[in-house]
Amino acid sequence: MSPIPDPSSAEPQRLSGLAPIFAGHIRLLILGSFPSPASLAAQQYYGHRQNHFWRLLGALWGEDLQALPYPERTARVLAHGIGIWDVYQACVRPGALDADIRAGEANDFAALVGQAPALRRVCFNGRTAAKFAPRLAALGLETRVLPSSSPAYTLAFAAKLEGWRQGLLG
Repeated sequence: MSPIPDPSSAEPQRLSGLAPIFAGHIRLLILGSFPSPASLAAQQYYGHRQNHFWRLLGALWGEDLQALPYPERTARVLAHGIGIWDVYQACVRPGALDADIRAGEANDFAALVGQAPALRRVCFNGRTAAKFAPRLAALGLETRVLPSSSPAYTLAFAAKLEGWRQGLLG
């Protein structure tokens, strides 16, 4: 009789990220680190109901993005000339925290930039994603770091909103 495998000893599986929300006319790209388990399950960027991402953008634009179905949210983002992606296309992460990301494989930023001639600025959603700022700056893009929209980052919403206002609109 074979011993029953201990699930706690199993290596976490390699995860694949989401396709970019992208169009050739975007002027600004928001890069996160990697989708949360809730986002991967929903196949939606910032799919965890407590993440402030959609609320922050909605507050900046005077639109209730949270009330819209996901396809309409993404259409509104693109209408504002903004794309969304992550710095990692794949990784091993045994949980939801950025600090747990291991064996990360970066997305092909040069290919994306080549398809978006109007792209001028990249805003990183949090410090983990911002580790890639030198790579994007080397492609000739202005880079800015936004306060993380994650509920794990406990900065008050008003302070996050001001940081996003300066990063995206300033």
